[in-house]
Amino acid sequence: MGSLAVAYGVGPSSAPALAASWYGSGSGGPPTVTPDDLEFRPHRLRPGSPHRAGLLRAEVEKIVPAAEEFMRPGPGRPHPSHPGFVLLAARNGVVVEQEARGHALRYAKWDEASQTAVELPREQWVPMRRDTIFDVASVSKLFTSVVLVSMAERGEVDLDSPVTRYLPEFDESDPAKSAIVVRQLVTHTSGMKADMDLQPYPDNEARLAAIYAEPLDNPPGEHYTYSDLGLITAGHLLAEVAGKGLDDLVAQIITEPLGMTDTGYNPPESKLGRIAATEYMPWTGRGMVRGSVHDEKAYYLGGVAGHAGIFSTASDLAVFGQMVLNGGTYGGHRILGEKWIREMLTNQNPGMGATAARGLGWQLDQRFYMDAMTSPVSFGHTGYTGPCLVGDPISGSLFVFMANRVHPTREWGTESVYRRAPARRLARAVPVRPAVSRAAWYSGQRNGTTSTLHVPLKEAVRKDASLSFRLWYDTEPSDICTLEATTGTGADAEWKAVPLRLRVGDHRWRTEGDVSGFSGRQWLHAEGSLPDGVTGVRWRYVNDEDQQGRGIYLDDVRVLAGSRPVFMSVRPRDNALVKAEGWELSGN
Repeated sequence: MGSLAVAYGVGPSSAPALAASWYGSGSGGPPTVTPDDLEFRPHRLRPGSPHRAGLLRAEVEKIVPAAEEFMRPGPGRPHPSHPGFVLLAARNGVVVEQEARGHALRYAKWDEASQTAVELPREQWVPMRRDTIFDVASVSKLFTSVVLVSMAERGEVDLDSPVTRYLPEFDESDPAKSAIVVRQLVTHTSGMKADMDLQPYPDNEARLAAIYAEPLDNPPGEHYTYSDLGLITAGHLLAEVAGKGLDDLVAQIITEPLGMTDTGYNPPESKLGRIAATEYMPWTGRGMVRGSVHDEKAYYLGGVAGHAGIFSTASDLAVFGQMVLNGGTYGGHRILGEKWIREMLTNQNPGMGATAARGLGWQLDQRFYMDAMTSPVSFGHTGYTGPCLVGDPISGSLFVFMANRVHPTREWGTESVYRRAPARRLARAVPVRPAVSRAAWYSGQRNGTTSTLHVPLKEAVRKDASLSFRLWYDTEPSDICTLEATTGTGADAEWKAVPLRLRVGDHRWRTEGDVSGFSGRQWLHAEGSLPDGVTGVRWRYVNDEDQQGRGIYLDDVRVLAGSRPVFMSVRPRDNALVKAEGWELSGN
């Protein structure tokens, strides 16, 4: 298999290719994908239909409604997650959705005493528009990281040199910092603390000195701690090496070549009418914040910092994300070489746990907001104010969600379900064509359910019973599908797991009957031996209450007695006997 287009069952020109060696994850488990397996196919963003993008129209049409749901209270959320959003969804450069909903400005203040939002007069509300400019908060870290990688590519910075090579004062107050290398600042493994209050210090020189003097939480390189202080240090390091401000570097290296005219720090007064408000922040000496950076540390640093400060639009962020999906280029401008894109998307923190999966600055494989778009090479970032950017190189999909969830208070929209819901719909819009039949059995994507697909046999198979089927699965790791068999009948039948042998190409592995997680988003061959006297088999899929994968598909199910088929799902009369609870027949 030379292209993942085959795995998704769409035309070969509509999905990015993978190298022929991408199967190999070792004999102990299913195949995986690494950045080295990706073959980049540059695209330029342009509007188009779901058909042109190779997406399912019915699912694309659910993306915006899924996001709208969180503009009002719902189960488990007494308040809206946010007052409005701008959303952009694309595949292979074809933008299939770009919509704005709700309000960029609605509230005058947050009353702490009564815990209520005070609305402006309705005539002062400002609606969202497609070109609304948002404070993207920690998404700014990606810009710092791309500047860093670009300067490393040109030999101006060595990622594995000590930070003190470029900032001699960095370890003056804490010699333990001498062991920190540049790479660790953007992989959050420097050992630096997550946060600190910069308000008490009189100027930027004093603020930076305080950051450098702050004791480490951990020895460098041993633990993952999401650290704003590390990115602030990285931004200052880049400015010192280049002899110009981080804002100038971002403009020179990223936004000007890519034509991102609405992206930068400290937006001018002339753009205020298009800027989404953030939070009511009287403790910073401001009221309702609009047009200046929300993050307190970035605010006290003058609005330009390595961890926060960027303002941008959905369209501009989409160009930034598409540049990475393209392998470092966009619109004829190369920002990074493909080798460096692969390095940037390679997990730098193996063995530190799933939440620590980081490339150079970029979050990898983070289902808490990527949901069913998640894969080992899916990349992106979230921002505290509400936005997120997700790129899925396997399907070529791009998702940008911009929201001002902290308007009027940071106490609203604290859980990423408002990001996951529309991302799930975009992932579901990428079709999975049946391996053999016109329609395969599909598990769906339902939270907190147990669904079963039961194949009853007309008569017990006394000996040499076996089962084979085609399997496609991509699930949240804790969502488990188990193949089971029984020799009993009726409600009291005892079901036991059936060990499975799985293969794709030359890659083979075994399970005790359970499958979950990532298996390369491709059709697999599965088979197992059934107990003598088997009267039925079933697949039992258990979902947790939260995140989702793309789901599970089954096709070409066969139960054999020796070499004689006793059930074949490709025969309509046999398939009609299947008892589905939560599963459905799907052609995609």
